[in-house]
Formats: sequence, structure tokens, C-alpha cells
Amino acid sequence: MKLRALIIDDEPLALEKLSSYVEKVPFLQLAAKCMSAVDATAYLSAQPVDVIFTDINMPDLNGMEFVNSLSTPPMVVFITAHASYAAESYRLSAVDYLLKPYSFADFQRAANKVLEQYALRHRKPDQAQTPDTPRSDGSLFVKIDYRYVRLSLTDITYIKGYGEYLQIFTAGNPSPYVTLSSFAAIREKLSANFLQIHRSYLVNMDAVERIERGRIVMEGDTWLPVGDSYKAILQDYLASHSIGQKKGGSLNG
Repeated sequence: MKLRALIIDDEPLALEKLSSYVEKVPFLQLAAKCMSAVDATAYLSAQPVDVIFTDINMPDLNGMEFVNSLSTPPMVVFITAHASYAAESYRLSAVDYLLKPYSFADFQRAANKVLEQYALRHRKPDQAQTPDTPRSDGSLFVKIDYRYVRLSLTDITYIKGYGEYLQIFTAGNPSPYVTLSSFAAIREKLSANFLQIHRSYLVNMDAVERIERGRIVMEGDTWLPVGDSYKAILQDYLASHSIGQKKGGSLNG
């Protein structure tokens, strides 16, 4: 599987750099490269893409105005030389943003987030378990320093990622287990009731006490943020696991 990528930058050298980076990522396919948001709009009217990598500062129509003009925008990674645009980019539910000058390692990290988001968007809340999917009453061996510790999946309440490490929180244990791993690696071992709600959090929905004001509350009033890019996924989960919804309701309501 390859994700079709549209790249946009009004600077030729920056566009070529972006193009070369896309071609180095195995799961990305360069669909088109445009030097303006106007050209990109024309392309999208005829060809769908999975992700857009776009510069923000462009004449006529800037990157944010362009994305905001799309009725059903695909995943977006904004590129800018100004860090002040970061908050605004997340308001538009961008998967990530790249701050110029950025390296291939920076681009790779953003691309990995795109792949994770794609997997989440195409995962059905009630997706049937396959023989390779652990059952909710299964267990997981976690390497802690020099030993492997067996954790029951039902005991795991939530998982926090930071850098190259994961903190695994379990019921009845005040201190998390810390292991060198990634969300992508552990998610393959978890059951369907685990949901990624933020770039830094995976949560066991069976351990959630309540959801209010755009955040998830666990036992003991520990609350976890819900990232803008993950609200639609959580809303889909709630649509099939709750009753009493108000028409037009939202996570912030």
C-alpha cells in the first residue's frame, strides 16, 4: 500500500527537496507537485490524494487558506519558516507541521504520523479480530531493562509515548512500566478496545471512567487530552458504543 502525496511550494528548490524526500519514503507515492495552491486546487478537482504536504506562505492563496477551502480535505502536513503558525495548523487538524529548514529525519517522522493516522482512519471500531489479533483477555510480554514482564491487556489502562520510549500504566500500580518501543509496534499487539486519542496517548476504552470537555477521565481523576486529529476516531467509537447522543453533539459539548 502506498499513500498518494500532493506537494506544494512556490519555491522551486524547496519543491524539489520535498519531492526527493517523498520518493525516499517507501509508503509514499508522489501524485503531483504544484507551485501554487491554485494549481493544487485544479489537480484535486480531478484526482484524489491521501495526504498533502504544503508550504504556508504562498502568493494568491496561502496553504492554510487552501486547506480551509477544501470541502473534504485529506490528511495535511504544513510546512513553514515561522513557528508561530504551529497552533493554527493544529486548529485545522493537521497531522503535523515541518519547520524550515527541516531534514529528511524530520520529514520521515511527519510521514510516519501520516501513516499512523491513515491506519486509524481506516480501522473500524468493531473490526473483527483475526487469529493474529490478541484477545482482550490476552497478555503481552514487555521488556523492562534486562527482563520480560508479562502484563495482562485488561490491566493496562493507558500508554503514554515520549521520544523512543513508552510508559505503560496498569490498574493498581502507581508507577508505569517503561520500555523502549513505539506506538506502531505495541498497537499491533493490543486488542480492539485500545484507541489512540492523541499523538502521545493510547487508552484502554474499557478502563475509561468518563469523557467530558474534550478529554478522557480515568480512575482517580487522571485525565488524558484528546488531540484534534483523533477526535473523529473517538467520535466514531462512541457512535457505536454509547446511547443517549444528542443530534449534532460533539466531544466538547
